[in-house]
Amino acid sequence: MADPARGFERRLHRIYGLFALGVLAFVALVGMVDRGGGRHGWVGATFLIATIGVYAVIGLLCRTTDETEYFVAGRRVPAMYNGMATAADWMSAASFIGTAGVLYLQGFAGLAYILGWTGGYCLVAVLLAPYLRRFGQFTIPDFLGARYGGSLPRLVGAAAAVLVSFVYLVVQIYGVGLVTSHLAGFSFEIGVFVGLGGVLVCSFLGGMRAVTWTQVAQYIVLIVAYLVPTVWLSVKQTGNPVAPFAYGAQLQQVSERERQLVADPREREVMARYAQRAAQADAKLGNVRASMEEDDRQLSAQIAQLRAEAAPLAQIQQLRRMQATLPRNEEDARESYVKARDEAAARARPLGGLPPHAGPVRTVADGTDAPPGSADATESSARRNFLALVLCLMVGTAAMPHVLMRCYTTPSVRAARRSVGWALFFILLLYLMAPALAVFVKHEVLTHVVGLRFSELPGWLLRWSRLSGSLVSVEDVNGDGLLQFGELKLSSDMIVLAAPEIGGLPSVVTYLVAAGGLAAALSTADGLLLTISNSLSRDVYYQSVNPQISPARRVLMAKMVVLLVALLAAYVASLHIAQVVPLVAAAFSLAAAAFFPALALGIFWPRANGIGASSGMLAGLGLCVYYMAVNFEMGRALFGLGPPSVATRWFDIHPVAAAVFAVPFGLAVAVVVSLLTKPPDAERMRWLRNLHTPQPGER
Repeated sequence: MADPARGFERRLHRIYGLFALGVLAFVALVGMVDRGGGRHGWVGATFLIATIGVYAVIGLLCRTTDETEYFVAGRRVPAMYNGMATAADWMSAASFIGTAGVLYLQGFAGLAYILGWTGGYCLVAVLLAPYLRRFGQFTIPDFLGARYGGSLPRLVGAAAAVLVSFVYLVVQIYGVGLVTSHLAGFSFEIGVFVGLGGVLVCSFLGGMRAVTWTQVAQYIVLIVAYLVPTVWLSVKQTGNPVAPFAYGAQLQQVSERERQLVADPREREVMARYAQRAAQADAKLGNVRASMEEDDRQLSAQIAQLRAEAAPLAQIQQLRRMQATLPRNEEDARESYVKARDEAAARARPLGGLPPHAGPVRTVADGTDAPPGSADATESSARRNFLALVLCLMVGTAAMPHVLMRCYTTPSVRAARRSVGWALFFILLLYLMAPALAVFVKHEVLTHVVGLRFSELPGWLLRWSRLSGSLVSVEDVNGDGLLQFGELKLSSDMIVLAAPEIGGLPSVVTYLVAAGGLAAALSTADGLLLTISNSLSRDVYYQSVNPQISPARRVLMAKMVVLLVALLAAYVASLHIAQVVPLVAAAFSLAAAAFFPALALGIFWPRANGIGASSGMLAGLGLCVYYMAVNFEMGRALFGLGPPSVATRWFDIHPVAAAVFAVPFGLAVAVVVSLLTKPPDAERMRWLRNLHTPQPGER
């Protein structure tokens, strides 16, 4: 008798094999049309419509109102495909767009992200995946409620899952807007809401079932989109298509070019001009009111002069916009001068403030140097930050609710463990390419862009700077008419998306990469939306408010929550949040602080009880939020605390790695409170023994 599971898997092999061939054929066809003179805007729109159209079709075909199908894809996803879906779920905008960008900016220090994220999967495979699958419910708060009993652990877990997932979701929606505007030429705000349609069409209609099969397709798109430019650049620069083995030679050339630039007199002129700007900004802090009046007077004089000279209206309007954005009170002006001083001081260093690519770990976690006053100490503190960030990302990976939820979708415990192995394999395919891509792009910039006349700068620089000044900044600081490396500032968010243009590859590759970035952001956004929806509709409303609600109405309610949360996240993302990777790292710290102690103690320490676990989660999460609030610029501005200061950091640890304090604190609180209160009852102890005991027929 034929095994239905094997037949199902063979059918999936055929479907997704044909899909992969279809992707390659589509790219080849569009490439031929593009070379034949197709308009670039048409090519970008074709990629956008085709990819979102495919995901929409999968979402429609997988629509369901069945509870098990909607929340856990019917628990019948084979290990390899669950691993592929998990990899797509995991390969967020941060991994696809940001990882190579961070490596470009930070050099070896950027490896913290790759080490931490991949290492976290080992923790998932060994410590959590088999036990969560044996538990066999729907959400992480479900597990906390069953393990500890009562409503408090479940509600605290649900609130933490919503907080962590929402922060991460906003980043993904931001990535969707960035890629969509890059693909189709929309403004960023419109791109956010257009991309939102691609997210909703899957998670709204088919829940985890539609999201899973869409994520498999999205993984194929994103890995093809990442491999093509990396291999192409590798062949172009070294003649070797195996990028991880080829980029060492390019790294040596990049290092040699960096040494030349450090000694270049023109680069030193740029450094001197930035040092001068830093000194001027610092001088303004001596009398803020007078400096504000002087800034306004100078701009008024320039506008009057341009009018007298009948200068173009655009120049006059530009100065008026600058005048309109001048700070209106002393507090804002002081903050502006401090920010200008610190940015100029950072860029007054060699290589525009970037560390040598192959140099020792020196910078802090967000890609910027530490504030003035601690710069000389950054080498030792940066090592601490590097290790702290690796630890936080590892533990955070093992505590991310949307990743752990995928343990529930496999048919067995054994399949859950194997799917984690597959996920690690599929993730490594991209992570092994990221360091190579960063080096290839930097080699192109150093050898083919730096030194160009400003009148001859490539089109991609102008286009990206128009999209947002925070993505690309270029200015002839020393006035020599030639672009120096110190005069060019690229954001980590645009390095991968612009890599084909920087490397001179055909425009179809540019749009392929953008489609890959869109797939990465959409896949993670779908998973996060489901996590938030499940927490609110199931863990809060069904479990604690209205246990009598029917399964069909639970699914309907989950869909409504998906819609509302997606719109709220799109609105927040449209406000232009901070850079992708640092905010994602902050989400991992929040997840680690909230969940890891409670999950690990819940599985491996029988004495842990509900009040102890709840106290530990609240204490860890509270400390994490506090440390971020007093050290992140956004948090300090919100509470009126002024600019960030190194004085408020503990051991100079960056706020994205706040979990390095919060996890031990939460763990200690959970242990102490558990020991001071009643031990778990006999029912909880029996439940825990069953969790560690293989069940009859379990494979």
